[in-house]
Amino acid sequence: MKRKDLYFNVTRWFSENMEVAETELHYDTPFHLLIAVILSAQCTDKRVNIHTPQIFARFPEPEDLAAATFEEVYDLIKSISFPNNKAKHLIGMAQKLVSDFNSVVPSEPDLLETMPGVGRKTANVIASVIYDKPVIAVDTHVFRVSRRIGLSDGNTVEAVEKDLTAGFAPELRPKAHHWLILHGRYVCTARKPKCETCGLKDLCREYISNNVRL
Repeated sequence: MKRKDLYFNVTRWFSENMEVAETELHYDTPFHLLIAVILSAQCTDKRVNIHTPQIFARFPEPEDLAAATFEEVYDLIKSISFPNNKAKHLIGMAQKLVSDFNSVVPSEPDLLETMPGVGRKTANVIASVIYDKPVIAVDTHVFRVSRRIGLSDGNTVEAVEKDLTAGFAPELRPKAHHWLILHGRYVCTARKPKCETCGLKDLCREYISNNVRL
């Protein structure tokens, strides 16, 4: 199947079977989503959601977090992965947000990436979820699922992002990001993918290849 046709069929399947596709991180403001996404690096959304209510209550605005001590932040996130680095990043992010952006979370990925703790993936998540920008964030789920299905042959996050950006229409990219994340989280899992019950198996390059060999 040509890749253009694959994207068309994958898009159609997701549109029909996953009408609601959105972040599973809990948040109430763009600033709080930024905190949650930074905390979610190499950590499950479920664990992050357990801790964010306390964090959001303690730091409702960027100015509150910018004035916090390392110990204050660390104490709230110490059971989340890499708490030392994340505590530093959160304070630095808030300080940058206050000093450079008038406490308003910027909409452009390039500007978001200037803040501590905000890499390309985090920047694209914020830009797409909050501002509906036509960008796709590639995390481990998106990377794995895209390569298994055949949406990309890229060996790097950047290469996969480039292929997905070219393959999905601009207005679909924010949703496609969540389609692939949720599919990877609950169906196309890393160790034991649920291929037999997967609605995409007849389109999936890896599934077809494995069954042909059998």
